Amino acid sequence: MDYKSAGVDIEAGYESVELIKKHVKETLRPEVLGALGGFSGAFSAKAFKDMEEPVLLSGTDGVGTKLKLAFIMDKHDTIGIDCVAMCVNDVACAGAEPLFFLDYIACGKNIPQRIADIVSGVAAGCKLSGAALIGGETAEMPGFYAEDEYDLAGFCVGVADKKDLIDGSDLKDGDILIGITSSGVHSNGFSLVRKVFDMSKESLSKHYDSLGKTLGEALLAPTKIYVNALKAVKEAGIKIHACSHITGGGFYENIPRMLTATYDAVVEKSSYPVPEIFNLLKETGDIEENIMYNTFNMGIGMVLAVEEKEAQKVLEILSSIGETAYKIGYIRAGRGELELC
Repeated sequence: MDYKSAGVDIEAGYESVELIKKHVKETLRPEVLGALGGFSGAFSAKAFKDMEEPVLLSGTDGVGTKLKLAFIMDKHDTIGIDCVAMCVNDVACAGAEPLFFLDYIACGKNIPQRIADIVSGVAAGCKLSGAALIGGETAEMPGFYAEDEYDLAGFCVGVADKKDLIDGSDLKDGDILIGITSSGVHSNGFSLVRKVFDMSKESLSKHYDSLGKTLGEALLAPTKIYVNALKAVKEAGIKIHACSHITGGGFYENIPRMLTATYDAVVEKSSYPVPEIFNLLKETGDIEENIMYNTFNMGIGMVLAVEEKEAQKVLEILSSIGETAYKIGYIRAGRGELELC
């Protein structure tokens, strides 16, 4: 009896590490110390040593049941982008620059090329966000996961000078809400998505003219990373008064998180076009509108509150870097609530 006969292939683990090294190398920053394979990842503090009062911010998340679609479609090279996005967007909307990222993959059977595909997506997300991939873990767990399934989660650390933190304390009556568009469903609400649509390869391969692609392609589109968008606004000298990453819980749960107890957010549903994938979800599943806005991002992945006189400039800055954004509402005196009208 040995470990391999128990279901854990150590040699496959070594092969996975070799295959992912090239992807990891592409994400490295000057502050990264050491090489892949150590017991921990090291990152020099020189990245923020000149800040007045550096504050470290962290975020951790997974991809959720969106992974089920990756299994069905046997497409694993973008799901890592989702994992990175879910973490770095949370850190960025607090005003921080992502510094480094670690991933965790648990699988029923270590298939080296599949692990390399997953990590290639993680590396792509890290490059998009400027974070270094400095470590991770691949755990082969036979009997716990099915051989053709895996789970994926990640952890990000970022930094901001305390004076630059975005915490809602600068909110003012009359601030404008800017919504930056999403790339689709992102990585939330897939337990409902999987109830609405038939989760078969045939169904997911069906082309929809309204989507301009197959259903599977639309649903598996990776979560957008907003780090550079927020950075561009900051570098233009514009103060973001509050910010919300629209994830699980949609508008109703996430927008109030950017508010203080003395201000409300008013969002006008007609202020931007809702992407067709959400209309298809609503109609196919006969889902009530309030549930849609309480589950999905509805086409808006990040919401910023800025001073009214700066709003048009913010839209121009975002457009100049290829982002589509809209004025979707405003801030008013209130009790920390959302009005969706």
